[in-house]
Amino acid sequence: MELKDIKAVYFIGAGGIGMSAIARYFLHQGMVVAGYDKTPTDLTRQLEKEGALIHYEENVELIPRACRQAEKTLVIYTPAIPAEHKELVFFRQNGFEIQKRAQVLGTLTRTHKGLCVAGTHGKTSTSTMCAHIMHQSNVDCNAFLGGISKNYGTNYILSKSDYVVIEADEFDRSFHWLRPWMTVITATDPDHLDIYGTKDAYLESFRHYTTLIQPGGALIIHRDLEMKSDVQEGVRVFDYSLNEGDFHAENIRIEGGEITFDFISPIENVTNVQLGQPVPINIENGVAAMAMAQLNGCNAEELRYGMKTYEGVDRRFDFRLRNERHVVLSDYAHHPQEIYQSAKSMRELYSDRKITAIFQPHLYTRTRDFYREFAEALSQLDEVILTEIYPARELPIEGVTSQLIYDNLAPGVEKAIIRKDDVLDYVRSRDFDVLIILGAGDLDNYTDAIAEVVNSK
Repeated sequence: MELKDIKAVYFIGAGGIGMSAIARYFLHQGMVVAGYDKTPTDLTRQLEKEGALIHYEENVELIPRACRQAEKTLVIYTPAIPAEHKELVFFRQNGFEIQKRAQVLGTLTRTHKGLCVAGTHGKTSTSTMCAHIMHQSNVDCNAFLGGISKNYGTNYILSKSDYVVIEADEFDRSFHWLRPWMTVITATDPDHLDIYGTKDAYLESFRHYTTLIQPGGALIIHRDLEMKSDVQEGVRVFDYSLNEGDFHAENIRIEGGEITFDFISPIENVTNVQLGQPVPINIENGVAAMAMAQLNGCNAEELRYGMKTYEGVDRRFDFRLRNERHVVLSDYAHHPQEIYQSAKSMRELYSDRKITAIFQPHLYTRTRDFYREFAEALSQLDEVILTEIYPARELPIEGVTSQLIYDNLAPGVEKAIIRKDDVLDYVRSRDFDVLIILGAGDLDNYTDAIAEVVNSK
């Protein structure tokens, strides 16, 4: 089915962060957009305000009439939806065109120049940063992001540019549908082993991804990765890191709550780059984002201005309270390496203060596979409070609980395990200096209330 033939688009799992960005794209194209999600969220409510028809009961009868013509309706679903989902079964049995979200993004990379960011962690911040730099430059871009950009209040940017910035998701090998013009690969620390099985299979998936870059384009790869790239002839390869590589940072200054550095590049060095979101990990993310933007025509002043005015992403080192007495922030970190980097950045920013994390582990399989690594990363902090595991798409695994992480925390780390439902009462009973809410589950729903409680002390 060609995009020009589509009159209606139906989303199964409409409220996912990536799905909602595509829903907004089709709403902007003037198509009927409808769908199902399990529960209402801020995202689904916003989509409804923008014109989407969304329901929250798995019921074929609730599919709108406009989405019942197979020859004019595209059905898009997320891999997290079970195969036996009643509405998905209905569409399959009646001959509808059904695509994964990644397939639709893959189509867009064939009609635009896809600037993709892949990696176990760092991809949301890097892609959002790159999109902001380019959108405010002479080049401009479209963007489909994996988080809500604080600059734009959305996960989707629309323009008439030939470029489209896309967060490339390795879950379920989704990024194999893409055909990037250029791509950044930030990290390949093994994850999603419930899908891949082994570390080698995970790394092989990234190797295959690099074969999909279009000739004439480029790969910008972190220089410390285990994976081996395998690009086609005519694809340029650059490496980057914090302080080494074709692209890197020099003369880093962290003082007075500000971070400034010089961007070193084979194209043109850019001095005195100031981070609008002054978090140490964003120096390296910024190097990758600037590299891709510069390779596609952004000049030095546009790079400086884009980095200085970048405000960050919801739930990515997201400060909810910051005053002389208290700091509360939320971070989506849910892989050991992400938590390690988050904790490291916290230590650099608040070296003389007590740092407490409340962490909700995400997935039983990830906890089973990496509980020692989680404990090691969290042990950089002074106090760790664990809640029960957020299951997402999984059923419980016998013997796999937050206790595994708790038992492996370093001696000297203050620690506790509490129920998620008891978090607010726990916070009321204590005093905190610097408090970070970690995880990709639903604990973030409590963060604003936590910040209010902390602020009242």
